[in-house]
Amino acid sequence: MPLSETSRLKHLNLMRDLRKYAQQTNVRLGVGIFLLLFVVGLGLIWIIYGGGAALAGLLCLLAALLPILLIFAVFIFMEWILKRARPD
Repeated sequence: MPLSETSRLKHLNLMRDLRKYAQQTNVRLGVGIFLLLFVVGLGLIWIIYGGGAALAGLLCLLAALLPILLIFAVFIFMEWILKRARPD
C-alpha cells in the first residue's frame, strides 16, 4: 500500500531527525514489552493456572515495575535540573 504524500513527507522528516526517531522507537519498544509482559504473560498464566495465579503474577509484576518507575523518575528529574542549569 503506497504512502500518501503527506505521510511520506512526515516519514522523511522523522528520518532526518534521528534523535526523535530513536526516542520514538524506544517508546514503541517499551510499550510493546509492557503489553507482552502484562497482556500475553498474565493471559497465559490465567489460562494455564487460573485466576488466583494470574492475580499473584500481576502483583509480582507491579512490585517489579515500581523500582523501574522510580529510576525513570530520577532520570527525568535529573534531566529537568540539567536543562534548567544550562545556559542557552
